[in-house]
Amino acid sequence: MQPQPTPRHASHDREIESLAEFDEVVSKHGSLAHFRVQAVVLTARTADLLSLDTEGAVFLGCPMDADAAARIRAAGALVFPPVPGLPFDPYRGLLYSPDELFEGLLDAGYEATPDARAYAWFQQTKADGDIFASMLRAVHDDAVSDALDELLVGARVVGVMGGHAMARGTQAYEGAARLGRELARAGYTVATGGGPGAMEAANLGAYAAPFDDEMLHEALELLARAPSFTPSITDWARAAFDVRERWPVGGASVGIPTWFYGHEPPNAFAAHIAKYFANATREDGLLARSNAGVVFLPGAAGTVQEIFDNATPNYYESRGEPTPMVLVNRAHWTEKHPTWPLLQSLARERAMESRIALVDRIEDAPDALKRLGG
Repeated sequence: MQPQPTPRHASHDREIESLAEFDEVVSKHGSLAHFRVQAVVLTARTADLLSLDTEGAVFLGCPMDADAAARIRAAGALVFPPVPGLPFDPYRGLLYSPDELFEGLLDAGYEATPDARAYAWFQQTKADGDIFASMLRAVHDDAVSDALDELLVGARVVGVMGGHAMARGTQAYEGAARLGRELARAGYTVATGGGPGAMEAANLGAYAAPFDDEMLHEALELLARAPSFTPSITDWARAAFDVRERWPVGGASVGIPTWFYGHEPPNAFAAHIAKYFANATREDGLLARSNAGVVFLPGAAGTVQEIFDNATPNYYESRGEPTPMVLVNRAHWTEKHPTWPLLQSLARERAMESRIALVDRIEDAPDALKRLGG
């Protein structure tokens, strides 16, 4: 489901995130007082900046003429200038797109992309322990969270969790894709961890929602030629962009990946990508925004952690009424990684007891989700 524009929260009504929004505010209000302007290039709006009221305004990473910057500071605005030399914009007002993160992939390979360069910067500054760099990462992640909240206002979000090891060309991958497609067609916004494997499959399914069965079948065959992001992220990502080029304008979904796992690139099928430096912020945010429930596909340590990260607020009802949790593959969650018995024990005689389910087949997950959600 494509998240639709909805009325913004009052606090967000003061945010300007594009030049078109800037011009609209100037035309409508004739003032920039107390607005927040994020990462908008204002070098062509010097006349406005020199003449309008900017008291209490905040300009975050907006390129502008020096005279304009001096004038609006003197008029009571705060100006945070762009930070040179970064492979990302810490003040960005919108989420990433696959095209943005993978720019340069087809010509120079993955290592030349903004995604790879941001990870390299992260590794270098993390090792240095530079407090300025850690501040920039925190500002970036907060801006991404703000953009994600704006996107998802009013959406019914279902999280799909699962491991990155699930290979293209397998029955499990196809099943996860069909799950994502069915959820999207049912009106849910599919949200995943945004990486490879089960996450990519669910985002692919949502992308395939507007098309027929033949499209999904052919897309799965094309992707199977590069089954994994190892040994070549470039080949893996190019296969996804081949699918997107053959079937453009697919359904939208959300991916929420992290640079914390450098070996794990984002997938190209999520239309909106909220990529974080801090993995803890990313994981908690993904689960907290899955207001219509979460489906947990087979995975290892990361997925087990996500199950209990989701179970804890359901147990304490710290986010309100517990949300549905559906675990898929009985043998996996009772024998290989026996998470289900502990989840049952925690849920016993609590409100969340009626909101958890274990199903054998991935095809059973949508019905279980609907049943648990009432």
